[in-house]
Amino acid sequence: MTTPLETTEPAAAQAAAGAGDERPAWRGTLRYALAKAGGALFSIAMVIVGTFFLFRLLPGDPVRNMAQGRNMTPDQLDLERHRLGLDKPLIQQFFDFVGDTLRLDLGTSYEYKRPVLDLIGERLGPTLLLAGTGLVIAVSLGIWQGTRAGWRHGSRFDRFSTATSLLLWSVPTFWLGLLLMMVFGVGVGPIPGIFPFRGIESVDAPDGFAYLLDVASHMVLPCLTLVAVVYAQYLLVMRSSLVEEISQDYVTVARAKGLRDDEVRRRHAVPNALLPTVTLVFMRIGFVVGGAVTVETIYTWPGLGQLFYEAVSVPDFTLMQGTFMLITVAVIVMNTLADVAYHILDPRVRSA
Repeated sequence: MTTPLETTEPAAAQAAAGAGDERPAWRGTLRYALAKAGGALFSIAMVIVGTFFLFRLLPGDPVRNMAQGRNMTPDQLDLERHRLGLDKPLIQQFFDFVGDTLRLDLGTSYEYKRPVLDLIGERLGPTLLLAGTGLVIAVSLGIWQGTRAGWRHGSRFDRFSTATSLLLWSVPTFWLGLLLMMVFGVGVGPIPGIFPFRGIESVDAPDGFAYLLDVASHMVLPCLTLVAVVYAQYLLVMRSSLVEEISQDYVTVARAKGLRDDEVRRRHAVPNALLPTVTLVFMRIGFVVGGAVTVETIYTWPGLGQLFYEAVSVPDFTLMQGTFMLITVAVIVMNTLADVAYHILDPRVRSA
């Protein structure tokens, strides 16, 4: 026969063990986050090193390109190289570049004769406006279509929406942008040109609310191009996640309890299926900072993508390095946050 002491001791031990379970779990999450942060710092360090040497491999002499149209003697070209520090040994240029980068000094643009950080700051707003708007629309459209297609997978809507999104995803961005520009910007046959397709505003842009409408009209074609080639990712991920959740036992139990089909989808299946999509959104936010180089170049949108294209055309080493590093670091940081967020949100990952 067991005594009260014998029965309470195991219970106390189990309670103590259960109380101590939360601390290791918290520590495990912290260790995971620190490991991911360490990996991100290492990746950023490799980006800094790779950025410097990568753009030095590009053909062309930036000083000669900047001197086009001006009669400059060889001595004047050498003086300009000395002013820019391009006559220093490559290894010395590298250490100067690393030191300046750690001090958040990205140098001065060869072409614009202005600090690179100032140029990036001016172009960051238009990029966030265009790519951010495109991201919101693409996520909303992808989740809505993915939810509807996944819940009734195999239906006519599922086949049509999946095929359409895959077709648009496989189309080259520049080709789709030029096609939309030709049809809805310039006009083809009986179809008149409806939307502007150059820049962010008209030359004689009005003030007030009319100015906002003018900017919105300039955004239509580039934003439509971005959404068309991006939303398929969210649709396919959401559809696949929801199809997997439908086969889970808790969905069967919810239906057996008599819950309406719409309620089962909205309260049970969709919240769990959203986890991979949330991770994908985090990852795409990093690309929002960089913008879409192709789209901004096609529509001459004055963002970071257009700035990077202009820097490559010169070539402007300091401007290329600054914009490329900003884009790459943003992607690395957001990917790291996505990994940590997924680890926190999904208990299956924590227990793995």
